[in-house]
Amino acid sequence: MSTETTLPLWGIFEHEIKADLGGNPYMEIEFQGTFSQGNREITVSGFYDGDGSFKVRFMPDNTGEWRLRTSSDTPELDGQTASFTVTAAQEGVHGPVRVSNRFHFRYADGTPYYPFGTTCYAWTHQPLDMQEQTLETLRNAPFNKMRMCVFPKAYPYNENEALYDVYETKADGKYDPDKPNYEAFRHFENQIAKLGEMGIEADIIIFHPYDRWDHCMWTEEQDYRYLKYLVARIAAYQNVWWSLANEYDFMLDVKPMERWDRFFHIIEENDPVRHLKSIHQGNPAMCYDHRKPWVDHVSIQHSDVTQTASWRQDYGKPVVNDELMYEGNIVQNWGNISAQQMVHRFWM
Repeated sequence: MSTETTLPLWGIFEHEIKADLGGNPYMEIEFQGTFSQGNREITVSGFYDGDGSFKVRFMPDNTGEWRLRTSSDTPELDGQTASFTVTAAQEGVHGPVRVSNRFHFRYADGTPYYPFGTTCYAWTHQPLDMQEQTLETLRNAPFNKMRMCVFPKAYPYNENEALYDVYETKADGKYDPDKPNYEAFRHFENQIAKLGEMGIEADIIIFHPYDRWDHCMWTEEQDYRYLKYLVARIAAYQNVWWSLANEYDFMLDVKPMERWDRFFHIIEENDPVRHLKSIHQGNPAMCYDHRKPWVDHVSIQHSDVTQTASWRQDYGKPVVNDELMYEGNIVQNWGNISAQQMVHRFWM
C-alpha cells in the first residue's frame, strides 16, 4: 500500500482524507475517487476507516502517470487531487488471476495459474500466535489459494470468541449492522496482504450460515451496505477472489435467490479489478446456476471428483472443487480423510 508518488504495477495506491464529520459516516456519507490515465477513467468507492479517516484505494493495471480526483456531496471530501507514477511490477508479482482459454486460469501478466487450495475459515479470528503459526505453516506448504471467512464461525472445533468482533456488538451479543469495527477490518486486510506476499490467493467467503451473531439475519439493505463496504476496502489487493458464500443454500430461507444474484451485481459494480467471483453450495443438488454470466468459475463441494469433467462440460467454465473432504482424524466423515486417501481422490 502506498501514498507515495511512485508505486509498482499491481500495488495499492491509497489516498486518505482526515475530516471530523460526526454522525455515522458508514451509514451517512459516500465519496468516490476517479483515477485517470490519458482519456481512461476508473471510479471507485471510498470508505470510512474510523477516527475521522476516509480512504480510497486503487490497484493500477498499467504503468505510467495516473491522476486522482475525489467527488462527494460532502464538501470536505470533494475535489481533492493527487498524482502518482506506476513503475514495473515487483519481481514475482504477476497481478490478479483471470480465466484463460475458457477452462483455465492465468495471472494478468500471462503466467499460468494452477489452483492448489486449502481452507482456513476463521483463521483471522484466532489468537495472534495461532495466526502466526498458520502463516508460518503456509510458508512451507504448496498451497497457492486459501478460502477464508470475513465473519467468525460458530461450528464444532471453531467455537472460540473472535479476536475482534467484525461489527460492534449490542447488549445481547449480536452484531450491530450499522457499526463496523474498523480495527477488525484493518486486521483482516493486513492478513490478506501477508498471504499475497507469499503468492497465495485469498478466496474471501463473504457470507456463511454458522452464525451466533445474527449477521445472517441482516436486512437486504444492510447486506448490500456491508458488501459494498467490503469491496471498497479490499478490491485493491491483487490476490483477492470473491466467494459469495460457504454453503449459500443453507441460508435461502433468509437470503432468497434474487438476493444472491444481486450480490454478484454489487461486486461487479464496485470492483474495478474484476476479481474472480464464485459461490459455494452445501447440498450437491442445490448448486447455484453457474451458467449465469456473472459467475467466473464453478466452486463446488462434492466428494466425487470424478464428476469434474461433466461439471466443466455442463457449466462451460473452470471448475474448482473447493471442498471434497478434509484431511484429519475427527469423528465427522467430512474431516477424517487421510493424506493418502486425499492424494488418491484428487489424482486418480
